[in-house]
Amino acid sequence: MSSSINLDILITESSSNYNDLEKMSLAQVLTGINNEDKSVPLAVEKAIPQIEALVAQIVVRMKEGGRLFYIGAGTSGRLGVVDASECPPTFGVPFDLVVGIIAGGDGAIRKAVENAEDNQEQAWLDLQAQGISELDTVVGIAASGRTPYVVGGLQKAREAGLLTGSIACNAGSPIAQAAEYAIEVIVGPEFVTGSTRMKAGTAQKLVLNMISTATMIQLGRVKGNKMVDMQLSNDKLVVRAENMLIKELGISREEAVSLLAEHGNVRNSIEAYSSKR
Repeated sequence: MSSSINLDILITESSSNYNDLEKMSLAQVLTGINNEDKSVPLAVEKAIPQIEALVAQIVVRMKEGGRLFYIGAGTSGRLGVVDASECPPTFGVPFDLVVGIIAGGDGAIRKAVENAEDNQEQAWLDLQAQGISELDTVVGIAASGRTPYVVGGLQKAREAGLLTGSIACNAGSPIAQAAEYAIEVIVGPEFVTGSTRMKAGTAQKLVLNMISTATMIQLGRVKGNKMVDMQLSNDKLVVRAENMLIKELGISREEAVSLLAEHGNVRNSIEAYSSKR
């Protein structure tokens, strides 16, 4: 990273509220981390209007056939990949409807790729490889709000007419300026100075949960409070689906098993059963 970046001005780089961590007892360390973590949901709460504004626009485009892309580097990129990868099994959507792209490629999910986040042109190339269109949305994620990979990707995406959003933990950041809809969650200094995988990472995860879940609810992928389109990919989910049908339709487990075997998921089973009543 360029030495011209002044980290001293970033809240995420400010000194921890705790000193001499190595001299603390284990209980003190854990309590300190927990105390800091308690502030994160309150910081996210303040950003709800920003999150709502972005999600409303994402839903409009996805109803017209658009997709959602997350771009990020390091922890931020991994969080985007995690959120995107959980959408198909949870909501039964195609694997390419919500896509997480991390600087350095999929290999960077497990092992850092040197200098990948500093390439300001690569994110746009990575997005183009996905066959993006003007109906798509790109959300850039960076705790610092300064990551060149993310800034460049958002700038190019916005120039190309895509909807753009950002998630940062510093105010007035370059990614906020590059995006049409900026989300800023100011969580303050980390327990370990500059370790943004901690509070900042938790805040980003919470916001991503809100974006994807609220979007899928608006798209009709939840019925009541149930994941009726979830993929039945393991025994736990199969039993959950059976229980949903038993409660929703007032049928026996044997009938629920039969319906799922025939129709594949909870939504189709409910619709098929109801149509025969």
